[in-house]
Amino acid sequence: MPHSQIVVPDNDRPLHEALAALQTEFELPAGFSPEVSAELERSIAEHRLPDSDLTGLPFITIDPPASMDLDQAMHLVREGQGYRVYYAIADVPGFVPPGGALDAETRKRGQTIYAPDRITPLHPKQLSEDAASLLAGKTRSAFVWQLALDSAGNTVGATVARAQVASVAKLGYAQAQDELDAGTQSEYLPTLELLKEIGLKRIELERRRGGASLNSPQQEVVHEAGAYQLVFRPNLPIEDWNAQISLATGMAAAQIMLEGKIGILRTMPAPDPAAVDRFRRQAAALGKPWPRDLAYGEFLRSLDPAEPRQLALLHAATALFRGAGYTPFDGEVPEQTSQAAVAAPYAHTTAPLRRLVDRFVLTICAALSNGAEVPDWARAALPDLPKLMAASDQLAGRVDRAALDTVEAAVLSSRIGEEFDAVVLAGARKTDNKAEPGKGAPRPSTQFSTVQLTEPAVSAPCEGDLEPGSTLRVRLLTADIATRTVRFTVAAD
Repeated sequence: MPHSQIVVPDNDRPLHEALAALQTEFELPAGFSPEVSAELERSIAEHRLPDSDLTGLPFITIDPPASMDLDQAMHLVREGQGYRVYYAIADVPGFVPPGGALDAETRKRGQTIYAPDRITPLHPKQLSEDAASLLAGKTRSAFVWQLALDSAGNTVGATVARAQVASVAKLGYAQAQDELDAGTQSEYLPTLELLKEIGLKRIELERRRGGASLNSPQQEVVHEAGAYQLVFRPNLPIEDWNAQISLATGMAAAQIMLEGKIGILRTMPAPDPAAVDRFRRQAAALGKPWPRDLAYGEFLRSLDPAEPRQLALLHAATALFRGAGYTPFDGEVPEQTSQAAVAAPYAHTTAPLRRLVDRFVLTICAALSNGAEVPDWARAALPDLPKLMAASDQLAGRVDRAALDTVEAAVLSSRIGEEFDAVVLAGARKTDNKAEPGKGAPRPSTQFSTVQLTEPAVSAPCEGDLEPGSTLRVRLLTADIATRTVRFTVAAD
């Protein structure tokens, strides 16, 4: 799928007004209170680096180029026949006084909310983009995970403790991929080379245990150089390898907490049998049957997002990944411990600058890993975290969808009546038009399928009950920025 380069200039007033309105519509906070700011100033001034010093190791960060809230830094080494992963995570607990003003505010927010024109951060920028961020050339306090891996990439030991670290390079995904592919000599090239080696082995382990990763292209809104772009961006290989390090750390955190019988897991049930059967029928209809003896994760990995029918299948596969939530426990291991897509127990622990729950997981794991008592403030928060995170997940999803709908409408607003090449991602759903009291019979319900344009990178409803995976020409009926509405109809032959 080629990248779209549809640009909406900064002087596009209707778009900017519509995006700004999201802040009010979704009641996103504009800043932090003076009380929070004053407390954070004191925390930063009083913060002390831990005694353990790992600044001699050349850690690196790999993130989107514009990111400044850097949660993770890594250093990888070969150890005997296996490997040692040093994975540093920002020391957010060291800056947030339990029960204080910032603690209370982050519980309200739950996570950082991203929109094309602004970020609503979980923490003030002086923390998330400075004092706690693992910026290159800065000595920082971090929770450093050490994962011992065997020659196949299996985790055979894991610890986590606070230590001083210093990142030597802030790399973007494309830069890191290019430097690795070119073999560019640097003090961190060995880490990039081992990231590929370990990442590939961890992907194979995921395959064997029945885990699944959806690698469909991501539709994204990018705001760079004074313009909005709507793009489809397939994952680079290094992104998948990088994700495997985070997954391995989350699995290690889950294991530590399960052994300690206290913590909070990210759980998801196995796919619903009815959803699986429906997906099998759809796969057969699209010419890519799912063999009965093949795990669903393996089948998803076999799909090619560049092929329209298989892209439609990847889109449909999201129905298999439902019911994710957070499961706290204290004193007794819960009945449900697995995250079905990971195919193992798993916990969120690697993004504390951007996600509330990670701060508590880090604190609990560090205590258990070092034979200390879990702090009372972390234990007391466990029952409340699932509800707080569920609310913030829902809000983040609604804002993301609304922002994407807004920009899609903007890039198409001047093209009403034009025709486009498209592929059908999903079949029809009905919109029921009920009669209003005293207004007589309801209008007939309208059927809409979901289509994906080849160019620009827009997915939207199209009138009719259409066959998923089929290619066709569609005509644009509506593209309204204010209502975030885009509608197509099948073009006449």
